[in-house]
Amino acid sequence: MVRMRTYPAATVLFLFFLTFSQLLHFISSKPTGLSFRLIPRDSPESPLYPGNLTRLERIERMIKFSDVRAAYLESSSTPSATVDAERIVFTLLREGFYYIVQVGIGSPPLNVFLLMDTGGGLIWTQCQPCKNCYRQQFPIYNSVASATYRKLPCDHPLCQGDNNLYKCVDQQCIYSVGYGGGGTTKGVASFESFRFTTDSSSATTVDNIIFGCSNDNQNIQFASRGVISGILGLSSSPDSIVMQLSDVVDKRFSYCLVPFTDALMAPSIVKFGIDIPPLSGTVQATTFVPPPGSFYYHLSLIDISVGTRRLGFAPDTFRVRPDGQGGCIIDSGVIIPKIDQTTVGRNAYRAVMGAFQNYYDALKLERIGRVPEGLQLCYKNPPGFNNFASFTYHFDGASYDIEGKFVNLFNVDQGYFCVALQPGNGRTILGAWHQQNKRLIYNSRINALQFYTDTCSNDTPP
Repeated sequence: MVRMRTYPAATVLFLFFLTFSQLLHFISSKPTGLSFRLIPRDSPESPLYPGNLTRLERIERMIKFSDVRAAYLESSSTPSATVDAERIVFTLLREGFYYIVQVGIGSPPLNVFLLMDTGGGLIWTQCQPCKNCYRQQFPIYNSVASATYRKLPCDHPLCQGDNNLYKCVDQQCIYSVGYGGGGTTKGVASFESFRFTTDSSSATTVDNIIFGCSNDNQNIQFASRGVISGILGLSSSPDSIVMQLSDVVDKRFSYCLVPFTDALMAPSIVKFGIDIPPLSGTVQATTFVPPPGSFYYHLSLIDISVGTRRLGFAPDTFRVRPDGQGGCIIDSGVIIPKIDQTTVGRNAYRAVMGAFQNYYDALKLERIGRVPEGLQLCYKNPPGFNNFASFTYHFDGASYDIEGKFVNLFNVDQGYFCVALQPGNGRTILGAWHQQNKRLIYNSRINALQFYTDTCSNDTPP
């Protein structure tokens, strides 16, 4: 039995009960909403806040995180990545995640910080009683002390059958996740109550969320500062928070990323169900096209335009190839977008960057060489210049347009700008830089990504 409880100003507004259907999906006669904040890791509100950074230092850190995250996606989404009931193996470094979520777990709730992973499914936190736990600055969640904790039964579909993600051992549904560098987390798949907040005046508690009670953690690379307790998965995997609540929240979630150029890295808000604002402006949609066995958000990319020039790629340029390489995914953890440089026949990254170079060379802008940000195509920014090339992803059924100021990265102090694109090694990735001021709605009800231009700094809790 699953239920959601909302407490504005500590007053109960509604209470309703939900039941399991099929694997994890919950049925409700009336869809509801849920919201929580995404905290950028360099925000003053982040437990990983590095202190006052210059704008250049902040950009350099974002690019480093982006590179690591992209490498993780490129390696974990290939056929060589091993996934089975005993062990889920993928590569991960602590720098591979950019957004943090604070949630309360258990009854009474214990606040913990989790790294958000749009490419992963399992929700897990360090869990007492511990076999091996790394030291935390904050208390470790204790399953024994929670009145709402219970273990996932071995006869649950996620623990047996053709679609199982976990394995029954000694009458417990267990998982094991291996990370790059030799790190592992192991534990018992369980049910628990999760409390989500967007501000100090309201909270929503969701009961019976399936999560990982990780009591055996070794060599976890984000353990060094002791402030991150685990991971919150937002992929399309059946054990992610998105899919667990899909029917309750009308199979939709959404966010609108505040521009990275803001003086302070302000949190954005993830919204589910009826918390998502009504559609406005010019709304477009393109279908998700995940290959078998993938839980990433794949999109059917057909062509690309730089400014008004459409590059005319062959129809299969960005399709997933038989070896598992290729394709296009959207991922907010990759900050700087990637254009695949391993495309067959025509190097897509080289063609795109060549189009940008032709555009700016024709305007007689002065190109500069190596820059601290590590981007490959940079120009001096003349005073008053504002004729920056736009960029368009032409998806199946939709054109995703990005205005010039969000195509480039600007170094205001040194007076230059760079095209904010990097070469992809087997994937094209629509990263967060190209998601600024876009309302993105992941709509599983119609199996599509919906989007429109918005002012994300105006996004407020419902």
